[in-house]
Amino acid sequence: MPRGFSTRAIHTGEAPDPATGAHATPIYQTATFAFETSRAKDEAVEAGMSWQGGFFYSRTGNPTTAALEAKLADLEGAEDAVVGASGMAALSTTLLSLLQAGDHLVSPADLFVITRFLVEQDLPRRGVQVTSVDTTDLEAVRAALRPETRVLLTESVSNPHMLVADVPALAELAAGHGALLVVDNTFLTPFLLRPLEHGADLVVHSATKYLAGHGDALAGVVAGPKRLLDPVRWELDVHGSCASPFNAWLVLRGVRTLGLRLQAHCANALALAQFLDGRPEVDWVRYPGLDGHPQHALARRLLGERFGGMLSFRLRGGEPELRAFADALRLSAIAVSLGDLSTLVYPQPKRDCLIRVSVGCEDIADLFEDFERGLAAVRDR
Repeated sequence: MPRGFSTRAIHTGEAPDPATGAHATPIYQTATFAFETSRAKDEAVEAGMSWQGGFFYSRTGNPTTAALEAKLADLEGAEDAVVGASGMAALSTTLLSLLQAGDHLVSPADLFVITRFLVEQDLPRRGVQVTSVDTTDLEAVRAALRPETRVLLTESVSNPHMLVADVPALAELAAGHGALLVVDNTFLTPFLLRPLEHGADLVVHSATKYLAGHGDALAGVVAGPKRLLDPVRWELDVHGSCASPFNAWLVLRGVRTLGLRLQAHCANALALAQFLDGRPEVDWVRYPGLDGHPQHALARRLLGERFGGMLSFRLRGGEPELRAFADALRLSAIAVSLGDLSTLVYPQPKRDCLIRVSVGCEDIADLFEDFERGLAAVRDR
């Protein structure tokens, strides 16, 4: 019988260490690997450079990282996965492996800011043409695709405005134009959505976020068919963007509880979105699980009854109220990351004056109290 998601999150890629019997996967904290003979070294290098599992230098391959790659490939339903030093390492090496001078990329208008730097500043100086569109507008996407378009990039839920991508429709559009669909699925994780099952060609995550889950490690991953991932591995190797064995181990530890954590993140985020929705201090709330979200029906079709742990909202008074709210919080931290067990609030005065919230796994009554404290500070201005 096929095993369930959480069973695979715990067990895939891991087994007792053959050298010691250690039940937990070891941290192979080594730069290089030693061999009994020169011929054994040659065989390991040849296997490693053809991505067949040989270990000779940890920039190219490491057993701890390989265990994580096997686990994440299984959870994504992918043939293979490649782990890098950060989410941006995974995304940038993916796009560099797919695009060259003269090619064209279609990218979302609502996009993580560092990804925006990559696609709007770095890729054009390499000769790649980029068109940014609202990827929730399928006709706009269709109009942006050209004969030289090689990649259509999207975020499954956009950062920071929480727009939901119609992954099956985008996959159909990309395939019809001979392009590849690359989906950044950081906000949802494979527990909620597996884009490859909906026609995407590659899926990327900042593993720093929900996959690691504890705010203590940097890593990224891209998953998909081996024919597309071997060039990504080459880019990752030559650019030196490998994950450290220790960070790979931390993510490996975190993924084991992904299903448990996401259930709490989703439940708390829905409750907090409903708490904020309709409050007189709040201009709007954007969460895919709310009936008023512009893609709520699409989110329900793709995700079922769980909609992720991310939301954004805007207070009516703009920047002064944004700062009053955020500065009054005591339980939630003002921070730029997401996917942590604890709630992180990211005020963005230069981006619509919205407040992005990564809702954690605290008791919901305590989050209500903390956010009520922030709203009281807004009323008291």
